[in-house]
Amino acid sequence: MNDILGRIVIDPLVMTGKPIVRGTRVPVELILGLLGKGATYDDILRGYPRVTKEDIYACLLFAQQAINNSLYTPPIVATGK
Repeated sequence: MNDILGRIVIDPLVMTGKPIVRGTRVPVELILGLLGKGATYDDILRGYPRVTKEDIYACLLFAQQAINNSLYTPPIVATGK
């Protein structure tokens, strides 16, 4: 797991310190946003030729780890029952 997470780096001098795909200026949040809007892996690979499928996997794993380690709790929504 550390190998794949090593594809994500944070450099305060690049993209204002946002997590990015190593060797690019592509933020993790951009990849996640594209996936969330329905982009396929192939769409992303065509649009960002320096990004690999493994980089996309790393973005997803990074997001999972961030959520797992987060103190943020979404608001509770009444179900109406």
